[in-house]
Amino acid sequence: MAVLATSLRADRRQRRSAWRRRDAATGLLFVSPAVLGSLAFVIAPLVAVVWYSLHEWNVLAATFTFEGAANYERMLADKALHASLAASGWFSLGLVVLNISLALGLAVLLNQRLPGTTFFRVAFFSPVVVSLVAWTIVWGFLLQVDGGINSALGAVGIDGPNWLRGNVTAMVAVVVVQVFKNVGLNMILFLSALQSVPEEIQEAATLDGAGPWRRFVSITMPMISPTILLVSILTIVGSLETFALIDVLTQGGPGNSTTVLVYYLYRQAFEFNEFGYASAIAVLLFAIVLALTLLQWQTRKRWVFHEV
Repeated sequence: MAVLATSLRADRRQRRSAWRRRDAATGLLFVSPAVLGSLAFVIAPLVAVVWYSLHEWNVLAATFTFEGAANYERMLADKALHASLAASGWFSLGLVVLNISLALGLAVLLNQRLPGTTFFRVAFFSPVVVSLVAWTIVWGFLLQVDGGINSALGAVGIDGPNWLRGNVTAMVAVVVVQVFKNVGLNMILFLSALQSVPEEIQEAATLDGAGPWRRFVSITMPMISPTILLVSILTIVGSLETFALIDVLTQGGPGNSTTVLVYYLYRQAFEFNEFGYASAIAVLLFAIVLALTLLQWQTRKRWVFHEV
């Protein structure tokens, strides 16, 4: 009997081991497309860009010379790069503040049980599905010195500026155009979060004498803070990767006032054929995005509640 019991236990262990191996093989089979895709389209290109950044690569001259950290040393003395970093900072700051505040305000208004809210939800979200190039071309006509915006201002006695030819007004213009393009998406995210706030908590706070502003600050904001974190990360990363809007609307001008880092990278690579230096700028951009994302992720513990 003891021998039979031992044999049965050994057989069960073998079956469990075989099941585990099959489960592991099945799991690897299911995740392999995502893993292979990440290796081929994320990890490998990232490693290649870092490798290229250590070289001087001139496609026209067909030269590929190892230069070490020369491209990174060049960035320290490149005043045009410093100007593009400043432009990226102002663009990102204006976009994040205006986009998030406007999206949250619209979501709060459209969360009210008022007639016509469905129409306005569709109206504010519709620019998100419009082609970015078509959207930018239309705004380019509107922002001309004799365009629709200045015509509307002239009708009320205001002499509008040449929006795309002033350093400050051009930056304001690109920020506003980008905000109007994407604010609908953030609005929908905030609206979804607001509708998940339990009404019982709001009613209890009302019975305790809390006013609308107090309820919003003390109840609604903490409850939707995970969504605020998500929206802020997406908006900051998106602002640092904006290219098509700048290329179509201002081409980085006037001067270099709207030459953000991505557009400066593009010019170095495809106008000046400095692919090695452009790769170093790409590494810098990656480091900035990674640092800002990690900073937000670490500071979330101080203000983000109810994380899933």
